[in-house]
Amino acid sequence: MEFIEGVKAKETIGIRSVMDGTHMGKTVSMTGAVHTIRDMGEVAFVILRKAEGLVQCVYEEGTTELDLKSLKEESAVEVTGVVEAEKRAPHGFEIRLRTIRVLSEPAEVLPIAVSKWKMNTSLETKLALRPVSLRNVRERAKFKLQEGIVRGFRDYLQSQGFTEIHTPKIVARGAEGGSNVFRLDYFGKKAELGQSPQFYKQTMVGVFDRVYEVAPVFRAEKHNTTRHLNEYMGLDFEMGYIDGFEDVMAMETGALQYIMRLLKEEYGKELELLDVTLPDVEKIPAVRFSKAKELVAEKYNRKIRNPYDLEPEEEALIGRYFKEEYGSDFVFVTHYPTKKRPFYAMDDPEDGKFTLSFDLLFKGLEVTTGGQRIHDYHEIVRKMESRGMDPADIESYLMIFKYGMPPHGGLGIGLERLTMRLLDESNVRETSLFPRDVTRLEP
Repeated sequence: MEFIEGVKAKETIGIRSVMDGTHMGKTVSMTGAVHTIRDMGEVAFVILRKAEGLVQCVYEEGTTELDLKSLKEESAVEVTGVVEAEKRAPHGFEIRLRTIRVLSEPAEVLPIAVSKWKMNTSLETKLALRPVSLRNVRERAKFKLQEGIVRGFRDYLQSQGFTEIHTPKIVARGAEGGSNVFRLDYFGKKAELGQSPQFYKQTMVGVFDRVYEVAPVFRAEKHNTTRHLNEYMGLDFEMGYIDGFEDVMAMETGALQYIMRLLKEEYGKELELLDVTLPDVEKIPAVRFSKAKELVAEKYNRKIRNPYDLEPEEEALIGRYFKEEYGSDFVFVTHYPTKKRPFYAMDDPEDGKFTLSFDLLFKGLEVTTGGQRIHDYHEIVRKMESRGMDPADIESYLMIFKYGMPPHGGLGIGLERLTMRLLDESNVRETSLFPRDVTRLEP
């Protein structure tokens, strides 16, 4: 009988273990992929790629027990050698090789040069060869930073008394309404892929007061633009017992402050690699929707064409205005028109044409939508009926209001858009591991 007793320490070590200084001058073993080979004659540099970064290994003819010509890039290997200090090498050390044990070999030569600093290939090629292109150190660094964003979001909300939840993505109907839904045949019943966890987030406010979720969101939009995806990761939260939608904006500001501190403290290598300057989020300006339109119309001599929504060009100009006037990369645009917000958005009691809602723009791109929700049963039914909606269609959702709900609000952040703006990328597909758009379903 054999018993598994948990993870045991391996004989091979990682980069962090070497960097603590205790292995200098000692023989170590390390695994990794052969990122590139630079043959200088009697000496060669074999660069290993590990999750933590690159490791320089020195091959010396007659000393290392392997014919260098037999070693292929992207082979998985285990190397053994002596650790020596080397300021010019990544992480300040190198391994003087004694042995190289090949664990596996590629069947074919790489179709693109992932070992180059920049692959100098088109976005379409990178996406078509995504399983390979992601091995490039700069490509990997994007998604390491994205990990830090999600980690910071989770950690901060946990510290603020939020509970993480997991809601269904196969739903009877979309929370946002409209036609941009993926329809499914669910054992003979009509179903959809969830546009938002909105109904379930609100439901769980009645259970845990404060909840959050990190999960995919699906939108059947036929826009083939640089800012749209048909599946993206939503960072959502909902909070009860609020005094106003300003509490939601304050919570997001706190989360962004925590995320930026975390990235600065623990993701410095990736920030340097991608030449990222973190934005200042000590305070974020807020402006009413109608006022924002007036400001950019006046300063940039742009006619207001759509009084009920922000066009992409307007968003960009609003971002530019607040960068120029206040030095802020972020701006909250508040009090969106009622006709452009979902039925559950609470109307402004001072002017029912507007809602207690907001978008957060980051360098002129909407990355967040949020606001205060209606919590009174009779009020939400009245608003549905005024829009020609049948309350019986979402009876299970209305149940939460029928049996009592606190004042509450929340938001949804688009992870890929937030990452895109942080990295100053021009296309949201650059910050999606395996993007889904109107033309791409693979890889």
